[in-house]
Amino acid sequence: MSRPVPRALPEHVTQPLLAKITAQSMDADYQHVARARASGTGSPETPRSRAWSTVVVAVFGTLVAVAGVQTARNADSDALSRSALIGRIQEEKRLLAAVQDRVGELVAGNAASEESLRTLRARQDDLAARARRLEARTGFGPVTGPGIVFTVDDAESGDETQVVRDDDLAILVDGLWSAGAEAIAINGQRLTARTSIQNSGRAVHVNTRPLAPPYRVEVIGDQDTLPARLLNTSHGAAWYALARSLAFRFSMDEDDELSLPAARLLPLRQAQLGSAADLAGKQKETPDVMLP
Repeated sequence: MSRPVPRALPEHVTQPLLAKITAQSMDADYQHVARARASGTGSPETPRSRAWSTVVVAVFGTLVAVAGVQTARNADSDALSRSALIGRIQEEKRLLAAVQDRVGELVAGNAASEESLRTLRARQDDLAARARRLEARTGFGPVTGPGIVFTVDDAESGDETQVVRDDDLAILVDGLWSAGAEAIAINGQRLTARTSIQNSGRAVHVNTRPLAPPYRVEVIGDQDTLPARLLNTSHGAAWYALARSLAFRFSMDEDDELSLPAARLLPLRQAQLGSAADLAGKQKETPDVMLP
């Protein structure tokens, strides 16, 4: 598709005023003299024609002067406009350079923030994993895994001397810890380092909760090695001997998906700092503190 040919601008638009006036005046004079000579009608110069010539020259000079002043003014205006435009362009360039520098700083800062965020997230994941491992080891977090269920019950005879007591369960638990148990619960009560197993009358209390036989001891650990390692520990050997002598009913069953609950948080014990002699003399001055 051909493009339209642009139309040329009129001469009076593109030609400066002073040049246009000068050219037009000289062209008109030359044409008048040429026509007069060609026709042979030229007349000798008279005072009247001389006067008109003087007037024409004066008017022409005035026009030339006005055109010169106008051209000078336009030149000054054009120079000022051009200078202002150049200054504006330079100022915009400085502003653009400043914005580009700021963008570069923000991009670098964003990259540094993302790297810091990745580091913090990795640190958070590591701390969360450590917290889960500590919760599992201390008993204050629920755990799931394969293990063995030991069921312990009183002797069938019903003899008062052949019932399972707190010391009997404590021996079994100590043997299981020594054999490599990862987590232990008795009738749903999770065992921790602060767990108490005590008799109150005939009932065995674990974590201050009364339990009734049969006692279901759930142990998460290696199913292949835990029973043999239990027998090789001193507490495990003592437990097996005790169970045979008192005719306890005792069984072991493997479970691939044991779920042990988290232990209940117990209140910390209260104690006072200092020796007995110090506390006797400064009982009112020493505050109570909480110790684990």
